[in-house]
Amino acid sequence: MDMFSLNSEPAIDDEAEGLEIEENCAMTEFIGQNGVIEGENPLPPAVGMEFESYEDVYYFYNCYAKEQGFGVRVSNSWYRKDKERYRGKLSCSNAGYKRRRGANHPRPETRTGCRAMIKFKLMQNTRWRIIEVELEHNHLISPASVNLYKSHKNVGLGTKRGSDVDGAEQVQKMKLFRTVIVDSESDGNIDVRDRKFRNRIYQSASSAQLILKEGDAQAIQNSFCHLQLMNPEFVYLIDLNERGCLRNVFWCDARARVAYGYFPDVIAIDTSCLKNGYEVPLVAIVGINHHGQPILLGSGLVAGETIETFVWLFRAWITCIHGRPPQAIITDHCKILESAIADVFPRASHCFSLSSIMQKFPEKLGGLDEYEAIRMELSRAVSCSLRVFEFEAAWQDIIQRHGLGNHPWIQSLHEDRKRWVPVYLKEIFLAGMIPLRQSEEMTPFFAKHLHKDTPVTEFLDKYDEALQANYQEERLADLKSKNPTVMLKSKFHFELQLSKLYTFNIFRRFQTEIEGIYSCTSARQISADGAIITYMVKERLEFEENRTEEREYEVLYNNTEGAVVCMCGAFNLKGYLCRHALIILTRNGTEEIPPQYILSRWRKDIERTYILDHCFNGFDVNNPIHRYDNLYRHVLQVVETGKKSEDHYRYAIEALGEILNKVRLVGDQPSCD
Repeated sequence: MDMFSLNSEPAIDDEAEGLEIEENCAMTEFIGQNGVIEGENPLPPAVGMEFESYEDVYYFYNCYAKEQGFGVRVSNSWYRKDKERYRGKLSCSNAGYKRRRGANHPRPETRTGCRAMIKFKLMQNTRWRIIEVELEHNHLISPASVNLYKSHKNVGLGTKRGSDVDGAEQVQKMKLFRTVIVDSESDGNIDVRDRKFRNRIYQSASSAQLILKEGDAQAIQNSFCHLQLMNPEFVYLIDLNERGCLRNVFWCDARARVAYGYFPDVIAIDTSCLKNGYEVPLVAIVGINHHGQPILLGSGLVAGETIETFVWLFRAWITCIHGRPPQAIITDHCKILESAIADVFPRASHCFSLSSIMQKFPEKLGGLDEYEAIRMELSRAVSCSLRVFEFEAAWQDIIQRHGLGNHPWIQSLHEDRKRWVPVYLKEIFLAGMIPLRQSEEMTPFFAKHLHKDTPVTEFLDKYDEALQANYQEERLADLKSKNPTVMLKSKFHFELQLSKLYTFNIFRRFQTEIEGIYSCTSARQISADGAIITYMVKERLEFEENRTEEREYEVLYNNTEGAVVCMCGAFNLKGYLCRHALIILTRNGTEEIPPQYILSRWRKDIERTYILDHCFNGFDVNNPIHRYDNLYRHVLQVVETGKKSEDHYRYAIEALGEILNKVRLVGDQPSCD
């Protein structure tokens, strides 16, 4: 087949001869009119990425260039004889050198011969694939200087020009960058559950890839395409290694992103599938809703437990939720996660899961002669210490008596004590996501749908089932919370107050504090410093084997501001005031809980728009965004069906034309309101 190239610089390619055209070809106007992609680029260009059109490739690379701080030129374009473009090359604007044209006063050379570029070509599937990438520049680049480049004059990063939707109807979208997903190149004899093998594979971050069985990659892509068809706001991001093989993947739907806007205070990153060698290397990002139920905020499949992997995953997630980081993050006790979170979320409070640490006691300490006694003593020191010095004294006593001074795991726990021992976490709001009792532990989000040997294809089939079950539980809890008849357990007015404000589940948890008031035997003032009064509340605690113990809790009360702080730290740890604080409020004549302790995240009288999910008949016809999204999803289904054949296409075009004419007539008819 005869082919030729139109170039702005000599084409070093053996496929075609080069013909010169005008330099600095720009496509900004064309791309701006189409608005092919919206949202920030989560990834640099990589070999294997695929796009729907030539313009999509340019827009993607131009967005990346603006983010990094350099300009873009179209340096090569190859065409067939029928003028169909089949290959292209985009370069840094500093590529090559200007041609000398014999001018009397030539301009000084500004280019540097930079080799940063991408090459891409049209594939048989009619998509454009990146086939070569060079990311390194031979000059300084800075995002502060991007406005100096022609390629960024008209197209803003992640914006769309010429949109027909404005004002309240403007809907932000983040379209996916389609990529090739490559199955594992193994011979099929690899046991992907062999943790030793997988850890060896992950040593090289640049060549690491997901260990997938035959058909898994296609199943992933099919599943994501289906989810996006059903929900245009569904987003997935893909990370490829240097050979174009799938390394990591992240996905998140619109409901999760909107839900995070209501509950951005604390999240948990569940890596239990990686730790336990599941066939599905899943990482789940989970929050907690107004009922205290887990909500899925994002999911990922990763090639291994490396800092690079988690940094990519967290950056992908933070991109999808529009850059608003959580206040607190809970993970397993892991140095790799600690480093990645410090990189991506430097201001977040990073805590280790208390329950996961406790669950490791048998594995880490089970071989010790006095294991049962050590376990009970350590558990008591962790859960019962009210002051830092109490914990430190109890810990050191256990270490010395049982000779654990040189135990590496015990040493690491003590070094990281400020991230997991409750006495150190009192200043961090955790909304009950670090339970202090085993009965308070949350079940992992996919516990009923994912097991150690569940294959990837089966998990993808059950993924939507798990989401639907979670949504159903939330809807049932919403209905239950609307029931005005709630049985009160006291005559305290603040119990009645919260019964009208908080969801049923959270109110029931608060009622345990109401019941606990009756186990408090005394409250006495011990000092006063201006408006701040210090009280000591004594409580009788019951333990196993009918053992009781009295403990004293120091409570500070500011009678000017109505602020109350208990040393037990329950408000931050659980999200509501403790029994000791309630007693002091009552003693000072405060019948209602002060407004600063009424949290909107628990309230049942706030309408949360993500609950009005279009798939569950919660569609709000008065909401222009809901109307836009619902119409978009329905039209997409027509497009998918209409492309199947020439007859399907013709019928779809005819039907859409008729619909458009009818819709236009609506504006000319009187309203039925």
